[in-house]
Amino acid sequence: MNIEMIRAAAKRLDGHARLTPLLTSPFLDEIAGRRVWIKPECLQHTGSFKFRGAWSALSALDPEVRRAGVIAFSSGNHAQGVALAARMHGVAAVIVMPRDAPALKIANTRALGADVVLYERGSQDRDIIGAELAQTRSLTLIKPFDEPQVIAGQGTVGLEIAAQAQAAGVEQADVLVCCGGGGLTSGIALALEADAPGLRVRPVEPQGFDDVARSLVSGQIERNAATSGNLCDAIITPQPGDLTFPIMHRLCGPGLTVSEDEALYAMAQAFLRLKLVAEPGGAVALAAALCRQEAIDGDDVIVTISGGNVDPHLFAQSLESLT
Repeated sequence: MNIEMIRAAAKRLDGHARLTPLLTSPFLDEIAGRRVWIKPECLQHTGSFKFRGAWSALSALDPEVRRAGVIAFSSGNHAQGVALAARMHGVAAVIVMPRDAPALKIANTRALGADVVLYERGSQDRDIIGAELAQTRSLTLIKPFDEPQVIAGQGTVGLEIAAQAQAAGVEQADVLVCCGGGGLTSGIALALEADAPGLRVRPVEPQGFDDVARSLVSGQIERNAATSGNLCDAIITPQPGDLTFPIMHRLCGPGLTVSEDEALYAMAQAFLRLKLVAEPGGAVALAAALCRQEAIDGDDVIVTISGGNVDPHLFAQSLESLT
């Protein structure tokens, strides 16, 4: 992985991905005790940054290989990103999704034209299911985070943050990133190392699923004891990626964790103050900025809202947290 791959992905994404803004709110600044700059990838195509990595990966494939179709594993956001990128390229996509994934994400993935194959998270192995499908249908696997071209696509978020922060006069800040397997986190970290070295990436995870934070402390890949059981489904992974962890270990500051209630609170604040819809996993970075003030240094903090694909009842639950 290198910055040239990220810049190349940015060229391939030009005209296809949305350039999302960097937003502020004086109300959020007051809660956080510093200026909060928000990168809302919930406004990206399919409601998540995942479209960037999906487009980057598909567009980098040999045309003959791509024409045979692709397959992906996902609880929803990577699924939708791959489904849309495949449809835009005119190729078939098969998505292996857990049966307990949010209904909205399953429905949207199917609506984008993908063949959705559901499995039981607790009793079936998605890798075995996917391997059989890939072999029988000659499909190319697009991994959700541990894939160079996917990381490169996610790194384009970092290129935009660097340019937008410079335009706003922000030279020193922690950049809080919603983190699962580390594709977005490592991609942003590589981009900022090159274009904004004064901005330090810090991964944010749900409490009880802090494999990246623990791995950064120990210096080796640590696993989560469980792979489900949290509202932040979009960023629950067994462990950091083999490709993403070395990048994060070299470039990232200490990880942060937040509770489910804090993620719901951040969702409500994003809606109330910026009219943004965030999902729980996409709101953890904002939750850390608002609820972990003592763990952050400096006058500015930059946060990603990485996704906004949330079922209506759960979104309503977040708004009720304000009453």
